[in-house]
Amino acid sequence: MVRETKYYDLLDVAPDCSEADLKKAYRKKALRLHPDKGGDPELFKEVSHAYEVLSDPQKRSIYDARGEAGLSESGGMGGMDPQAGDLFSQLFGGAGGFFGGGGGRPQGPRKTKDLVHRVHVTLEELYKGKTTKLALTRNILCSKCKGKGGKDGAVRSCPGCNGRGVKIIMRQMGPMIQQIQTACDDCSGTGEYINPRDRCGSCKGKKVIPDKKMLEVHIDKGMKGGQTVVFRGESDQSPTAEPGDVVIVVEEKPHDRFRRQENDLITEVEIDLLTTLAGGQFAIKHLDDRALVVQVHPGDITKHGDVKVIHGQGMPSQRHHEPGDMYVKINVKFPEAIDAALVPLLERALPPRTPIEKYGKDTALEEVTLDDADTRSKSSFKFAQGAPGEDAMDEDTDEPRVQCANQ
Repeated sequence: MVRETKYYDLLDVAPDCSEADLKKAYRKKALRLHPDKGGDPELFKEVSHAYEVLSDPQKRSIYDARGEAGLSESGGMGGMDPQAGDLFSQLFGGAGGFFGGGGGRPQGPRKTKDLVHRVHVTLEELYKGKTTKLALTRNILCSKCKGKGGKDGAVRSCPGCNGRGVKIIMRQMGPMIQQIQTACDDCSGTGEYINPRDRCGSCKGKKVIPDKKMLEVHIDKGMKGGQTVVFRGESDQSPTAEPGDVVIVVEEKPHDRFRRQENDLITEVEIDLLTTLAGGQFAIKHLDDRALVVQVHPGDITKHGDVKVIHGQGMPSQRHHEPGDMYVKINVKFPEAIDAALVPLLERALPPRTPIEKYGKDTALEEVTLDDADTRSKSSFKFAQGAPGEDAMDEDTDEPRVQCANQ
């Protein structure tokens, strides 16, 4: 028995899986979730972290016995650098991208942390495409000292930590001695020290200064919530590392009339009883500057709760902009009252009434009337949507399930 299954669930494997199964599952999920392939950067980091723990026998045994808390208690054994990408490179080759050879740990320079921003867009903007501007503040190398922090030769190794950037503190707890590693206070963990009088007047010895930059973000037609737009090398600059990336995460706002399922659109319309029986027209306002006029032919009965489809009026695919379909659920609006003088005309046009059920001689028939009911105070009253015996359109019944083609 394992204490937690979160890491196994992230990789879609059983807690008793083999090392080969773990590696196979990580390869599959990493390829699909990698940011370079349009995946979710945060989920990719979580999956990589789960594999990093479970692929190490010692860490896996601690996790199985005590969960994430056990890893933390063991000195942060569950931690990893999400920017390094070591696990991914070991499996797919650091020098050759996704399928390149070479293997091993990447030998390239360290990068600064990626800057992640979220852009909230409407379904209309995802349908038509959009270009928006994003202002961000990042650090760039100080132009006055060229990223040195002060005069030439002013930078010295920190005497407080001997240039390591960290200090080791020994703390005795009863018979045990605990080693604690903390960032050096003298150099703020940089390992370098600059005399105050020799520091750069512009950056105050920090080597970088804040800078505002405007980015144009192109939201392509058909993009989905969770997809990313990446600006390479536009993150913070550092004299000791290459700049990371700016990652723009697209967030789709809820829509008041449409719901999206892959490249299909789902909506509901209300039409009157006469149109459903005798034909007519109704319109659906689309996501652009069009309204779709739907013709209901006389005699083509449309029932309450029916789901119809309009082909080619869904969301465009991102690659070729080929549209999906639009699914329309019909809600029939019944009249509040009918003139009794017109009932004979209805009897001529509609099928005959269904006779009441016949009962045995021992059943007494008693006539009653139906009155309007006030169920506002009846909190336990719940009725199924739609007519009796008719399934409601929800995620578990009649909602269209469409297998979209690979883009």
